Amino acid sequence: MKPLPLALLFAAVAVTAPAHAIERTPVTDPRPLMIDALDAPTGTAHGILVGESADAIARRFQSASPIYIDVSTVRRYRQAGCSRLKVAIWQEDVVLPGAAAPKKQTLDIGINYCRDGLPPKSLM
Repeated sequence: MKPLPLALLFAAVAVTAPAHAIERTPVTDPRPLMIDALDAPTGTAHGILVGESADAIARRFQSASPIYIDVSTVRRYRQAGCSRLKVAIWQEDVVLPGAAAPKKQTLDIGINYCRDGLPPKSLM
């Protein structure tokens, strides 16, 4: 059997790496990650929600799992520092009222956002 090239082996590990293996920034709200994604060459940023909001969500949905936030750039606009972003907030083991078992819940938000916190002047 021919051994796999080293680059192929690393690619397979990266694809199968769990969410917690990604370097994540602790944040109290998604805005710092949104700015990080605007500035990142890859257009992405990853974090974990901490603080009072995280505690309140954990109590409400009876889950001790971390609350992950993943921000990705969907489209960059001509206006400097402005993009269409996808903000995904998700948690494992969430217990919803009336649900038979806990499960992963995700909230996906699309937003036009600029470094100054305002929407872009144009969507071009």
